[in-house]
Amino acid sequence: MEILFQPNIISTGTATTKNSVAAASSSAFQQQMNAALGTPKSLESIFQQAAERYQVPENLLKAVAKVESNFQADAVSSCGATGIMQLMPSTAKGLGVTDPTDPEQNIMGGAKYLSQMLKRYNGDQKLALAAYNAGSGNVAKYGGVPPFAETQAYVKKVLQAAGGEIQVPNQTVASSTSSAAASSLQTGIGNLFVQNMSMSDITQALFTNTDVEYTYEDYQLFLEIYLNQIRMSVNNLGSESNSDTPAFWL
Repeated sequence: MEILFQPNIISTGTATTKNSVAAASSSAFQQQMNAALGTPKSLESIFQQAAERYQVPENLLKAVAKVESNFQADAVSSCGATGIMQLMPSTAKGLGVTDPTDPEQNIMGGAKYLSQMLKRYNGDQKLALAAYNAGSGNVAKYGGVPPFAETQAYVKKVLQAAGGEIQVPNQTVASSTSSAAASSLQTGIGNLFVQNMSMSDITQALFTNTDVEYTYEDYQLFLEIYLNQIRMSVNNLGSESNSDTPAFWL
């Protein structure tokens, strides 16, 4: 069977079906596949997503990261706090962070914890930051920001940073927060990708494996991902784009 790649069209030589790739791209399956592929994300976009997901001020979240680690993913404190948001092992575990050295997991975990503290103290940023630094137990013990020089300086420094413009390092990281969702894909095209197979092996399996019933959406999604991978490779090589792009054959 001959498969020709054309925008929004899959032609098998016997029938041609038109469908919107945009519709497929918005599906939960598409999102899981993007996670399985480890689509690169910028730190800036991760902070934006984390702030939106957990409803915390984006600049406050960035300020905590700047003061805690200066955005260093491999930072480890003397007491064992790890990553960009300096999560303690027990805190990270409670937040569902499986790899605190992973920037995306760490930032999401820190945003979730900061959100919890803000809710606990009715939006009082000083108390939330004091709890982030010294623990909510000490905030309760002293009825406010603990009289620790470190904590008081920390709260002041974070709030001062949050009031200005914060430059996040211009770097991208592999997305892995949805790795659990990706690993749960056990059927169809998803199973091919989570096996870390090469694109050529996936292509062969997709069009020769008679043991799995692939849907039209499976093939359409593969087509889109395949072309996106080619575009990313070309962009990474710094090649000039050509409007007369030839068709790609499997």
